[in-house]
Amino acid sequence: MDDRKISIRYYSDLLCVWAYVAELRLEELRANFLDHVELEQRFVPVFGNTDKKIGQGWAKRGGWEAYADHVRQAIESFAQLPVHPEVWRAQAPPSSHGAHAFVKAAAVLERKGEIDAARRDELSGRTSVEELAWRLRLALFRDGLDIARLDVQLNIAREMDLPADGIRELLENGRAFAALAEDYEQATRDQVKGSPTFVLNEGRQKLYGNVGYRIIEANIQELLRDRREIASWC
Repeated sequence: MDDRKISIRYYSDLLCVWAYVAELRLEELRANFLDHVELEQRFVPVFGNTDKKIGQGWAKRGGWEAYADHVRQAIESFAQLPVHPEVWRAQAPPSSHGAHAFVKAAAVLERKGEIDAARRDELSGRTSVEELAWRLRLALFRDGLDIARLDVQLNIAREMDLPADGIRELLENGRAFAALAEDYEQATRDQVKGSPTFVLNEGRQKLYGNVGYRIIEANIQELLRDRREIASWC
């Protein structure tokens, strides 16, 4: 990482509605701090088993139908974000693990130079892998698709002109899941409790949940100010 940049580990689950909402904050962060922040996107397994998380966890609150209403209402509070009227009804992903592994496979190929990481200008400040994660979120929340399905994942990769065969190979040989395990292990070390979570200042600061952009910005500005003051003593 560039020593002049602040490192932020950003944890999310692709099935998490508040991580979908957080994309609005990430867009602002990239627009305002792209030259000052190194954003490291990682996954945390909040929806590893949706039957347990929602089917059982929401049983006393109305079950799957109530959860689907909750998701739709949460998104409708943000006019910038599209939402499918049948989200979490017609297609309910059983787990986020597969979609996470799919994105990590693309990240492995990006590190090897087989996916172009330098497409930020055409992807609203995102890298190709970040864009893949975003399009998977859109497929779920905007289009109502089951993004746990490999065919859905591969179609999105092909639409982006990503090497779908290379991604599939990393899923088949287990390397994608090894990369995903690193994320989950780091989340445990960082004591991440849920999605989304921003980990700043080498783990000393955590911003968890539906946190407003101004709070994120204030924390970054403070870290940048501290760095300038330390540099002034040299």
